[in-house]
Amino acid sequence: MASSRSTRAIGVRLGLAIGVGLTLWWLPGPEGVTPQAWHMLAIFVATIVGIVLEPFPMGTMAIFGIAAATLTGTVSLGDALSGFGNRVIWLVVMAFFISRGVIKTGLGARIAYTFMRRLGKTTLGLGYSLIATDLVLAPAIPSITARAGAVIYPIVRSVAEGFGSRPGDGTARRVGAFLIQSSFHGNLITSAMFLTAMAANPLAAEIARDLGVEITWTTWAVAAVVPGLVSLLVVPFVLYKVYPPQVKATPDAAELAGARLAEMGPMKRDEWITLGTFLMLLVLWIFGEPLGVHSTTAAILGLAALLATRVLSWEDVLGERGAWNTFIWLSALVMMASQLNRLGLVEWFSTSVGGLFAGSGWLPAFVALSLVYFYSHYFFAGNTAHISSMYAPFLGVAIAVGAPPLLAALVLGFFSNLFSSTTHYGTGPAPVLFGAGYVRLGEWWRLGALISVVNIVIWLGIGGAWWKLINLW
Repeated sequence: MASSRSTRAIGVRLGLAIGVGLTLWWLPGPEGVTPQAWHMLAIFVATIVGIVLEPFPMGTMAIFGIAAATLTGTVSLGDALSGFGNRVIWLVVMAFFISRGVIKTGLGARIAYTFMRRLGKTTLGLGYSLIATDLVLAPAIPSITARAGAVIYPIVRSVAEGFGSRPGDGTARRVGAFLIQSSFHGNLITSAMFLTAMAANPLAAEIARDLGVEITWTTWAVAAVVPGLVSLLVVPFVLYKVYPPQVKATPDAAELAGARLAEMGPMKRDEWITLGTFLMLLVLWIFGEPLGVHSTTAAILGLAALLATRVLSWEDVLGERGAWNTFIWLSALVMMASQLNRLGLVEWFSTSVGGLFAGSGWLPAFVALSLVYFYSHYFFAGNTAHISSMYAPFLGVAIAVGAPPLLAALVLGFFSNLFSSTTHYGTGPAPVLFGAGYVRLGEWWRLGALISVVNIVIWLGIGGAWWKLINLW
């Protein structure tokens, strides 16, 4: 009976996605839009609706979209498969493999316990230590769910229970609730700071490139470093004031971290190799461009080093499901977004909507667009669907109203991470951390709304001044 209901639910959700696509397909497109562009939009929208409703996994829906685009003759087979050769997508895939080494060798846990031993004598310091761990790992681990769920959350749970803080028995606010919230919001901020820190960031970068805006790893990191670091300092402190833990001093946490490090012993061979590879990647990602070393080439070199030294086995690479899953859906969505731009739909939308802001000046128009883009995330259950459906048109409009293209592309890219603070379903780590049960739903949404304002003020205020200093506008 349950299986029958499940099958029926899958059928209804898939039917809704197909119905939306067919409705758009048969509707006449607006003047100035070719039938081919309109049909590509119909397939794209149906795919996004399917990703949101999840009748099947995201990768399956992406394959459906590719199949529909080729079978209907909307795009050629070569164009439909073009995303699989995209070098930025391969950068993300390589980063997934490298992140496996960080987790497998225990280097990630060692980094976390090292920060905890130094900073974890107070609850606020403990929150900062977990965020510092996330910051260090973010450049090489593009799965925010892996960082939050596989590295940070087990430590949070262990520390919280060590202080008698458990969900559901009235002790959640002792330590656990604050650590969950600070870890969650810190995770989103670190994701906004690096091109390789969130799997869908390269999707935004590729869409921007199709619109004539080139974003490199270094460009993204330099633009994000000042507002990102300020946010990482301010947000936990704000949470500490408005959502304070009942236990303020946590000397036992630092002792626990020291004990865990003692159990782990000195760094092992594989940890040293992984750390060296990680540092090499950071150097090449920052300085490789003038030397002619693309960031993807650097990532391939890093993976080769881990394989050659047997830190990773080929079975580890084959078993990294997150990497292969991301490769499929990201390639498909990049292809569709690129085709919408090539067929002129994004240009038509940008010109049409941009005219509504004529005479208002680019700055107020861009701020308004950015805020709409940010808070529309209440309607999305993930970063990817939001970026796929809204990044290109909003960036196109921003450029049309006169906003500096690189500034607009980066701000919308940063917001494509920060907007996930709003709900308990807006990004992968949210259900993991909310599901722990330490924070009630109303509190999660209230704190999310507050932190969203804090982040917007920091990134548009302090960030705006920094971007002016480095000539982004």
